[in-house]
This record gives sequence, structure tokens and C-alpha cells, in this order.
Amino acid sequence: MSEQKRDLVQEEAPKSTEGAQSGTSSSWKRLLAKKWVFPATYIAAAAIILTLMWWYQGSSITKPDKNVSLDATKSGTVTGNVSGTDAVATNAKQETMQWPVKERSELDVVLPFFDNKASNEVRQAAMVEYGDTFTPHMGMDFARHDNQAFDVLAVMGGKVTTVQKDPVVGNLVEITHSNGLVSVYQSLAEVKVAKDAEVKKGDIIAKAGRNELEKDQGNHLHFELRQGQGGPAVNPEQYLGEH
Repeated sequence: MSEQKRDLVQEEAPKSTEGAQSGTSSSWKRLLAKKWVFPATYIAAAAIILTLMWWYQGSSITKPDKNVSLDATKSGTVTGNVSGTDAVATNAKQETMQWPVKERSELDVVLPFFDNKASNEVRQAAMVEYGDTFTPHMGMDFARHDNQAFDVLAVMGGKVTTVQKDPVVGNLVEITHSNGLVSVYQSLAEVKVAKDAEVKKGDIIAKAGRNELEKDQGNHLHFELRQGQGGPAVNPEQYLGEH
């Protein structure tokens, strides 16, 4: 009888193992059958991925320089304490323009600028006769009372962009300024600057001399202001100071 029980137990043992496996499988099937299982698994996986990405990006950010302080305003403007040769003072005062001569009171304007809005008498006085041709005078001519030569000054700081000897207007110098204007000096003698040189306001660039176009005026300076290199001439009196 005992041997029969042992045989029965041995025969039934595999059945109990299969029953356990079958029960476990059934539990998983019931779990996976739940509607919330897959969404929950997806959310958990996404959270893990986002956490890893956030950690990686945070570790790659460099620390800011302690020597630079930034202040972001509501308008989106960022300011900082920056020093060095490349720093530009945005609130720097704009340079004013002076007359091309040292003592304005010692010189006469022997030929004015041709202004279309002026009276007929003023416009006629601002015409240049060369040969049989009359042309509008697009600058201002200065001369001393005694017809002596005088120093010609740079009206403002800038770069010398032209130094040339012309058979009609004489020696000429052009200086390009940071505001886009170009100052033109003609009828010069003893030019003291070279092309590409940097000059400051008030620097002596030449002496007044003579030219063929206005030879009746003797020693004088023909001065122009133009809007850009080769651009239209403007009335110098609109830009020059009272000096």
C-alpha cells in the first residue's frame, strides 16, 4: 500500500508543477489584459529617457565666467561689464565738425556754395567761369585779405582716401569720416598727408595754394563736403560749427 502511494505521488508530482506554471501564465495574461498596463509602461519608459537626457545636457553646460556679469532686462537687452580694446562706448559724444581753417575771422569767403533755394543774385555769385562755360560752385572758397597762404585743417577725424595732383583744380585731398561724409580740399600747396593716413580733427593737412580753375583768386582753399565718395555735394555751412 505504501508503494502504491509513492507511485501515485511520483505520478502526480509533474502535474502539480505544470499546474503552477499554468497558474503563473494565467496571472500574466490577466495582468496584460488590463487596459492600463501598456500606457503605464510607456509613460515610465518615457520618464526614464527624459531624465537621462536632462542629466546629460545639464552635465555639458559650462559654468559662466565669474568676471562677466549679465543683466537681462525685460526688453530682452543684455548688458555686461566688458573691457578691452574692442569695447565701444555707445554713449560716446558724436564728434563735431570745425572749419577747415584755424582763424575763420581772418579769411573771406571769396566764392560761396551754389544753393538752388537762394535768390538769383546769390546763385549768380556762386557760378564759376572757366573758359566759355559757367558752372555752379559746389563748395566754399576761402582766402586771406592779404592773399597770403594759410594752413588748411582737417574738419574732423577720418581716413585720407585720396591724395592727387589735378591740372585744373590743383593738389587735392579727400578725407572720409565715420559719419559717411567726405571732406574735399582743393587748390593746395605743401600737402602734408599721405593716402590711407589717419588724421584727427584740426590736424594740418596742407597749405592753401593756387589752381587753374580759379586762378584769379590767387592763394585760396576750395572746400567741399560730399555724401560719400563721389557722392552729391552738400552745403558746408549746414555742418560746420561757429568757429
